[in-house]
Amino acid sequence: MGEYETIIVDRPIDHVSRITLDRVDKRNAISTPMRRELLAVLERNDVDDDVRVTIIRGSGPCFSSGYDLGGDLMEQAPFHTAPGDGSWARHVTQNWFDFWDLAKPVIAQVHGYAIAGATELAQACDLVYVADDARISYPIVRVASPPDFEYHEPLLGMRRAMEIMLTGGEMDGAEAARIGWANRAFPVDELDEEVLDVAAQIAAVATDLAQINKRMVHRQAEIMGVRAAIRAGSEFQALAGHQRSVEAFRADPLGTMKRHNAADAERRAAREERRSGS
Repeated sequence: MGEYETIIVDRPIDHVSRITLDRVDKRNAISTPMRRELLAVLERNDVDDDVRVTIIRGSGPCFSSGYDLGGDLMEQAPFHTAPGDGSWARHVTQNWFDFWDLAKPVIAQVHGYAIAGATELAQACDLVYVADDARISYPIVRVASPPDFEYHEPLLGMRRAMEIMLTGGEMDGAEAARIGWANRAFPVDELDEEVLDVAAQIAAVATDLAQINKRMVHRQAEIMGVRAAIRAGSEFQALAGHQRSVEAFRADPLGTMKRHNAADAERRAAREERRSGS
């Protein structure tokens, strides 16, 4: 893996840097070292005249299973965050805003599972392209808290955000593209090629102009309150940690999620059987 422990970096075509999350045994769970390495590469790319756009994808069968709940996510964090209640949510929200504030565009390429924190990573990118059979969800809202980087209402609208927050349900890549979570969905065996085609189109634009175009869109979104709305969500994530029902999750986060995932699989199988028989 060269100089990195959790990612692989390559240059698939001219002016395009590609980062592959590479913790296959952990389903590419987002650890603190991974966040640190992602930021290091993106910041380096921002001052590299030979890079005009970066792609982030996952290795193995999925994009990412979300934050690594088996480790201390604030240990040796990549930058300082004011301590106290809500420090994790504030920290990771700033982490993803750092993607927005880069000069050069970042593309998320999503296949397989994208769960919880993995969806935050994707939405921190400027463009998102998915496999049409990708499985995208935020199940943590049913057992622990709202998202740390609360993008749903500002980016997807009230009705869709409410459904996700109240059900923690799953959507496939085709639906993600329909509702605006992603730009487009492609067959999984075409995803690499299609994303590289988009990246090549972006790379054909000089960086000094592309960064103005990117910043204009973000600035307009900020004037409409998107950044402030997402930051406000961090306070609710912290508040959820004080609820009595969350105590069981905090005592056994991995076990709790495994039980909920198993129940989800049973409901999904029953729903598919019911639909196939109708």
